[in-house]
Amino acid sequence: MKIRIAILGARGYTARQLIELLLRHPGVEITCLSTRDSDRPPLAEVHPVFAGRLDLRLENSTPDSVADQADCVFSCLPHAASAAFVAQLLDRGLRVVDFSADYRLTDPDVYQTWYGVAHPDPDRLATAVYGLPELFRESIRTTQLVANPGCYPTSAILGLAPLLQAGCIAADGLVIDSKSGVSGAGRNPKPNLHFPECNESVAAYSIGSHRHMPEVDQLLSRVAGQTIEVIFTPHLIPMDRGILTTTYGTASDSCSPDQCMDRMKDFYSGEPFVRVVDKPPTTKQVLGTNYCDIYTTWVRGKIVVVTVIDNLIKGASGAAVQNFNIMYGFDETTALL
Repeated sequence: MKIRIAILGARGYTARQLIELLLRHPGVEITCLSTRDSDRPPLAEVHPVFAGRLDLRLENSTPDSVADQADCVFSCLPHAASAAFVAQLLDRGLRVVDFSADYRLTDPDVYQTWYGVAHPDPDRLATAVYGLPELFRESIRTTQLVANPGCYPTSAILGLAPLLQAGCIAADGLVIDSKSGVSGAGRNPKPNLHFPECNESVAAYSIGSHRHMPEVDQLLSRVAGQTIEVIFTPHLIPMDRGILTTTYGTASDSCSPDQCMDRMKDFYSGEPFVRVVDKPPTTKQVLGTNYCDIYTTWVRGKIVVVTVIDNLIKGASGAAVQNFNIMYGFDETTALL
């Protein structure tokens, strides 16, 4: 019997990518696509790539109507709106993979500081599982609610977690420089995303104020067992998709360059979607895949880590499907290879 799937907020890029992946999945049936808009467009009108492949309309659904049609829900709604809807689905016993930031941060005060609104469902923050399988696979198996990671945090955390856990890199002074394709900004039009504005230009933005920074701090602190506060600078680059993150930190006296590389390879041994590579990776080599490629080296007493992911797959929809597979006992690579 197939798992019935609902997708909330089905107009965006992450939802389009999610539908593409789930149509390959032998164990699911997409039964409900929702929108907050009042119209009921056919899916093929919103995303023409699905013409003749999935005959559904986007509905302005209620929690009750979603619960009647689905066993598991992927929420691609924006922050605050997602938790307000998801809380009602959880009360009805559904399992949820939430793409928003609503369940990633464990402290509702931190959430309010960075997102500017009181958390709609603060009592569940302690029960949500952060959906990074390489770190929290066993907890993902049994949870009702997965907080799907942000794309930037995925690229940063996967590169730093093994070194912090092993004490190979100092906990203070970590600098994270990330560059993302334009799809990471979402589908809603904004002046700085118009082609004449972003083409042939690279722009730093939200320096010291990007909402993914507390997410990275929280997860790396958990891994390191001590407080971590990173300096994170994101950049917009003129390509459709992909993230390249370069991290700089001070090497510890107890770890040699060879030990750093060995630690990285040991940590990710057996992981189906992390590849430790021998030269700096490019975004094109992970384009359209759920892989994260990682390279590390030493430069004048500093450790430099480079990671690349496809922001719409390993940074969003692919990670969600990977989490879903773990939750429901499918092979972890189903629909992703």
